[in-house]
Amino acid sequence: MTSVAAISQQIWDMKYRLKLLDGQPVDKTIGDTWTRVARALAEPENDPESWTSRFAGALADHQFLPAGRILAGAGTGRTVTLFNCFVMGTIPDDMGGIFASLREAALTMQQGGGIGYDFSTLRPKGAPVLGVGADASGPLSFMDVWDAMCRTIMSAGHRRGAMMATLRCDHPDIESFIEAKREAGRLRMFNLSVLVTDAFMAAVRQDDAWSLTFGGAVFKTVQARDLWDRIMRATYEYAEPGVIFIDRINQRNNLWYAEDISATNPCGEQPLPPYGACLLGSINLAALVRDPFTGSARLDMERLADLVPLAVRMMDNVVDASRFPLPEQLAEAKAKRRIGLGVTGLADALILCRARYGSEQAVALTEAWLAALRRHAYLASTELAAEKGSFPLFDAEKFLAGANALTLDADVRGAIAKHGLRNALLTSIAPTGTISLFADNISSGIEPVFAYAYERNVLMPDGSRRKEEVSDHAYRLFRKTFGDEAPLPDYFVDVQSLAPGAHVVMQAVAQKYIDSSISKTINCPEDLPFEAFKDVYTQAYDLGCKGCTTYRPNDVTGSVLSLKKPEPKVEPRPEPKVDPVGAPASAVVYMTQPLDRPDVLPGQTYKVRWPESDHALYITLNDIIQDGRRRPFEVFINSKNMEHYAWTVALTRMISAVFRRGGDIAFVVEELKAVFDPRGGQWVNGRYVPSLLAAIGEVIERHMIGIGFLPEDGDGEVGASVRTRRMVGEPPSAFAGSPAPRLRQCPQCGQPGLIRQEGCDQCSNCGYSKCS
Repeated sequence: MTSVAAISQQIWDMKYRLKLLDGQPVDKTIGDTWTRVARALAEPENDPESWTSRFAGALADHQFLPAGRILAGAGTGRTVTLFNCFVMGTIPDDMGGIFASLREAALTMQQGGGIGYDFSTLRPKGAPVLGVGADASGPLSFMDVWDAMCRTIMSAGHRRGAMMATLRCDHPDIESFIEAKREAGRLRMFNLSVLVTDAFMAAVRQDDAWSLTFGGAVFKTVQARDLWDRIMRATYEYAEPGVIFIDRINQRNNLWYAEDISATNPCGEQPLPPYGACLLGSINLAALVRDPFTGSARLDMERLADLVPLAVRMMDNVVDASRFPLPEQLAEAKAKRRIGLGVTGLADALILCRARYGSEQAVALTEAWLAALRRHAYLASTELAAEKGSFPLFDAEKFLAGANALTLDADVRGAIAKHGLRNALLTSIAPTGTISLFADNISSGIEPVFAYAYERNVLMPDGSRRKEEVSDHAYRLFRKTFGDEAPLPDYFVDVQSLAPGAHVVMQAVAQKYIDSSISKTINCPEDLPFEAFKDVYTQAYDLGCKGCTTYRPNDVTGSVLSLKKPEPKVEPRPEPKVDPVGAPASAVVYMTQPLDRPDVLPGQTYKVRWPESDHALYITLNDIIQDGRRRPFEVFINSKNMEHYAWTVALTRMISAVFRRGGDIAFVVEELKAVFDPRGGQWVNGRYVPSLLAAIGEVIERHMIGIGFLPEDGDGEVGASVRTRRMVGEPPSAFAGSPAPRLRQCPQCGQPGLIRQEGCDQCSNCGYSKCS
């Protein structure tokens, strides 16, 4: 992998290349980036120069891929954290503690860290608040506040935040939590997951009654199976909430004797205690395959054995080299020194070894590869312990008695007993969407390949766009080896043609060798029956997974896949472009001159009452019919309150100017809804709205939905779905049984490239990721 695809160079330039404030590059080549990162991670060593060259060798050719924050931040001198995500402290059930926790979350997100919270500690809605003569508003009301905070951090120019919210399956507000995202636009900064216990799963199977309790009091009793069906129905219809098997996580935790876990990072691969930090890196399996597509194709196990100890050492040094947003996070990281070493490019490595994803052969290879990775990682950590000392909370007797440690090889357990262990937990499989694009567009994590080839539009300096083919690494190597006309063998399998069970089997076999957890999305076809969909979760639980996240195309979140019957072989021709809601390409026109205003325009006026104002606002939105489609053209805001006069005039002129120049204008809604009033928002119709501008944004959003300009879920960021070309370079018959991918519009680059993998929204065009 000495040369990489054009998109890989672009991802490097945009995300990982060190540049000065004026845009001048400091890293002249990717090799310079490797050296910068290697030098920074070698600084804690006694002989930094020697380790710099060895670390750079591990990074070369994308063999070891530290997480994006390490690539972008190490050696830059910037005040950033090299850790991807955090689980924050336990939220106290009192107002002072709640807002102290909110402040900690804001400080963490300001430095770029995603966060996870368990809201199960907050009393349910309607519970009495002693001493103030009031009823509690419940955990969801405070999740709304967190959501507004995240939007504020985002609107201030910081990297988009990601948050995970969990709630126990026996919390009295669990039913409201399950249904929360049915409300358009609510909690869009959160991923939601239910903490499911073993007792609940047993009650579901037996159809027993299930008590919803808080503080020892029973608030309500439901049938466990009915509650499970509500979780499943919500996930079936709009992809959330996910499910976390929390008892299994705690039972198999190496630190079972020192911590209790009740939350995960935003993508779920790191169940963490309060203030736990998420440190990630991946071995690129595709880079280690020798003699691809031949009978002797194999993973270079000797190179893996050399590479893993270097990766472990580099990641252990990150603990000492990184900054932390909060002192509690620093203390937690140094007390346990947990790392999350995983893999990426698994699907491509299987293809190169002629193994079909999900087959018995693929399962056997995956098991052999990950077992070797775990073994080498633990032995490397014991050697580090002998050299530098074990993590401070290491207790050999208790550690080796843990359920996870009991599955280790006898010689590994012996090394731990003799030398100790440097890192409390060692393995995890994280989302790798962006770094996988950077590494020559290999498959992500342990996910199957989403699409083997597609076209992207590249914006040129003169404002024009040119088409560029983006192809999967294994696919491109196959074409280079066998030519463009060679039919693809059956081991070229993609997301569209895989049954959900194949996903579950691969996740389960990987989980056997992973200390933490796995970020993976089980993509399900839209026509999968509900009962079969529920079976996916039951199978995941029975096979030992620690959680389950699915994605089924639906009306709320937008389609990722659209089923198509195989077509007869025809000469490829480009399909017409479509915009986010399926209108012809001519309906979205980017212009340098605004549209002329007709004499008469259809429109509507909306009345908005803001609690702190004596007078209502009246918002008028007029539309224009363009290419047979109605779209907003101008907006007027009027009120008797003259305090708002200047900014309402300025706002209406600016928004109207944007509307009149055409193009994708859905971002206006997102920007307005992200504005947070530093004086505090207001409760409007039982829901927290962070500012008056956000309320105006919601009116514009409602109008856009009403005229059919935005989809029904009202979320311009993730709700829009667009149709893309069939995979280029292949006649339709080459992918018989594989429907063409249907991708959503990326909020960053605006192109149809957003896919759902590894529990994250990821753009295959520009590398945008909501989680990484």
